[in-house]
Amino acid sequence: MGNPRFPSLYQINTRVWLHGATLDDVADAELDRIAAQGFDWVWLLGVWETGEKEREAALAEPALIAEYRRALPDFSERDVCGSCFAVAGYTVSRSLGGDAALARLRERLHQRGLRLLVDLVPNHTALDHPWVLEHPEFYVHGTEADLAREPENYCRAGSAVLAHGRDPYFPGWRDTLQLNYAEPALQQAMTSELLRIAGQADGVRCDMAMLVLPQVFERTWGMRPWPFWPEAIERVRARNPEFVFLAEVYWDLEWELQQQGFDYTYDKRLYDRLREGQARPVRDHFRADAAFQGRSARFLENHDEPRAAATFPGEMHRAAAVLAFLCPGLRFFHQGQIEGRRVRIPVQLCRAPAEPVDQELAAFYDRLLACLRDPILHDGGWELLDPIPAWSGNGTWDCFLSFAWSGAGGRRVLIAVNYAANQSQCYVRPPFSEIRGRRVRLEDRMGSAVYDRDGDEVLGRGLYLDLEAWGCHVFDVKV
Repeated sequence: MGNPRFPSLYQINTRVWLHGATLDDVADAELDRIAAQGFDWVWLLGVWETGEKEREAALAEPALIAEYRRALPDFSERDVCGSCFAVAGYTVSRSLGGDAALARLRERLHQRGLRLLVDLVPNHTALDHPWVLEHPEFYVHGTEADLAREPENYCRAGSAVLAHGRDPYFPGWRDTLQLNYAEPALQQAMTSELLRIAGQADGVRCDMAMLVLPQVFERTWGMRPWPFWPEAIERVRARNPEFVFLAEVYWDLEWELQQQGFDYTYDKRLYDRLREGQARPVRDHFRADAAFQGRSARFLENHDEPRAAATFPGEMHRAAAVLAFLCPGLRFFHQGQIEGRRVRIPVQLCRAPAEPVDQELAAFYDRLLACLRDPILHDGGWELLDPIPAWSGNGTWDCFLSFAWSGAGGRRVLIAVNYAANQSQCYVRPPFSEIRGRRVRLEDRMGSAVYDRDGDEVLGRGLYLDLEAWGCHVFDVKV
């Protein structure tokens, strides 16, 4: 299997995908399709065992019931399987075929050059995880007064009062119990779980990874633990040097987790800036350190965010996708995104509604994925280009973002996006010194445009661009 610098990942909601079938029932044709689209990784969300208490909790929250009915107008209790982030044990769910079925599917993925990513939920466990009875010291304990004062954050587990898992800004998740990272034995136990997972998959996506950072844990629980991630990651890498760590992380803690060993971290800030629809903040975002950029996971949707087709209107969606996925980093696509699905599925459900495919959007993503299959966008050199005003008094230059990619064999790609709801003009000067004194042909891989230009003029004054609202070019630059 290849190991590109900037891979592509496809997230699948496993329980919805299979809907009563097992991992052994996944058709070869489905895996062939994913591989043919050019993905390097498949993330199977929600393969681990969950318990009946989690399902009961998922059916006891009126707000969640309203979410289920929003997603499934014909919702029934049979559609609820409990949150896949309330893990009762890191063994593959029996309903999905168990550990052996995952091993067989992983081998089938490997045969197609695909690698497997699974989940780790480090902050908390399910209510009925075996540790609750066997190792109550692994959990954050409360008092009777805590339970009386904050019933949303504490619960009774046998004779003990234990805290629900949470972050410092929201009430607890009532189908979970909070692990205590100030307890050294818990850190050792979680490292052991990671080591076992590293034998079942090629990488792990760590849910809310920043919650176990010492300063965050202390702010939430008043105890400062020893750092968990550096030693745990080092131990896994000693056994499996190619194992990959992806962190779900927010609150500007991405760089810290990269420094602690994570290969990739969520880039929620880029997502938020793309949603705002202003070019300059997006352009400024791409001025970050090159190493940070290359280890950022770019996305337009995932299981937590609303669907991109329901969030980014029309042509804005296409412009945002070109920017998010043709820059450096991990390109993170969500199941249903390519087809234009509009309904976000709560993670407690095991069924999705039937939705028609947006054929026009699907055709766009076909072209975009074809671009992404080009090795230059996986392993080439990338540079952000600053737009140049087209003429005095025309401020629409500020609506542009432009990237240049350079690769082996003199390959060159120039990307330009007018990220605005108005027509815009600018010049852009690419860093392709080898086109000096030569004629240049620019062929748009996302459209039909073909331009012949003088290389000296392109390097001097720049390439003139005049694009409609949310318009884009992905030029192969040939001499």
